[in-house]
Amino acid sequence: MGLFSRHPAARDAVTTVAQTVQAPPRSLWADGFGRLAVRAVQIIVVVLLVAGLIWGIQQLTLVIIPLILALIFASAFGPVTMWLRRKGVPAVIATLLTLLSVVVVLGLLGWLVVSAVIDQWPKLSTQATQGFKQAQEWYHTLPFAISQEQVDQAVQGIQGFVTSSDFGNSALAGVNAIASFATGFVLMVVILFFFLKDGPRMWEFVLRPLHGSDYDRARRIGDKTVTVLGSYVRGTASVAAVDAIGIGIGLLILQVPLALPLAVLVFLLAFIPIVGAVTAGILAALVALVTNGWVVALIVVGIVVLVNQLEGNFLQPVLMGRSMKLHSFVVLVVLAGGTAIGGILGTLLAVPLTAVAWGIITVWNGDDQPAEWARRKKRRNPVPLAGDESEG
Repeated sequence: MGLFSRHPAARDAVTTVAQTVQAPPRSLWADGFGRLAVRAVQIIVVVLLVAGLIWGIQQLTLVIIPLILALIFASAFGPVTMWLRRKGVPAVIATLLTLLSVVVVLGLLGWLVVSAVIDQWPKLSTQATQGFKQAQEWYHTLPFAISQEQVDQAVQGIQGFVTSSDFGNSALAGVNAIASFATGFVLMVVILFFFLKDGPRMWEFVLRPLHGSDYDRARRIGDKTVTVLGSYVRGTASVAAVDAIGIGIGLLILQVPLALPLAVLVFLLAFIPIVGAVTAGILAALVALVTNGWVVALIVVGIVVLVNQLEGNFLQPVLMGRSMKLHSFVVLVVLAGGTAIGGILGTLLAVPLTAVAWGIITVWNGDDQPAEWARRKKRRNPVPLAGDESEG
């Protein structure tokens, strides 16, 4: 056989031997461990890029944060400006009218809160003093009451801090923070003005280098971003208004002091999902406890819980839509990460930015075509959920 055989080998046998001899060596990265190593390197690169992006944002917060806030507000107030322009109002006048309306509404809320605090402050201070004395009397009946010596030491420590250089450094840091806030606020207003006036033209200028499918994808991303941010702000504001009105009416009926300021606080804190509602309820219950007693405080807690249940089960699905609804676990993780990275601003911006990221993924390949990896997979033998079992 082989070279010394009188009969040549079959063509298939010769081809098989040639393929075996000429087969390229197996790559070191082709097995499971190699693919795992490649994927790990890719993940490390992505994490480094994200960390670099976060670091860059932290170094340019005075520009990035006003830009993001202006984009969010422009997405929320943009329909008002476009409605005025469709009515024939010039672009500059329509933008100024929109901004003036926002200033008037915020100024009216601030005036109502300040006037309510000034009117009810004498009564509130008297009731708070009485409640504090009652709390002290109750506390001294406990077996682990703090001694007067410990209280004096704490007071001396506070006085020492106030008279030390650290307090002066903290005061200077506070002044710098106020100056940075004022600068960022002015910059945000200016950027918001141009976004409302020339937002579509500015976006078209950014998209000029793109063509074909890249241009279409960028257009979808821009439209989805504006839609998600606008829907989030308007939906959250509507839900917050309903929460504030419901809790405010309950506080007025129970004759809890500072009912209007507490209702406004409920409205503002409602923009922080989950955590904001709990914080607002705790503050309202504490005010009721100090001024009206523990029975009224328990009733206030019940009202807050009832309003929050109505909000979560009925208002949010209707006003914000299912496309805006993130899972509670995702919201909590995002809030924790945003707070760790950006403090209060990170807490406020974490959820809307996450909603924007998910919205972009849902239109990556088309209007109703998410990215391949994010599409819902169909199970061959789906496991029935509770309540979905077919009878018979």
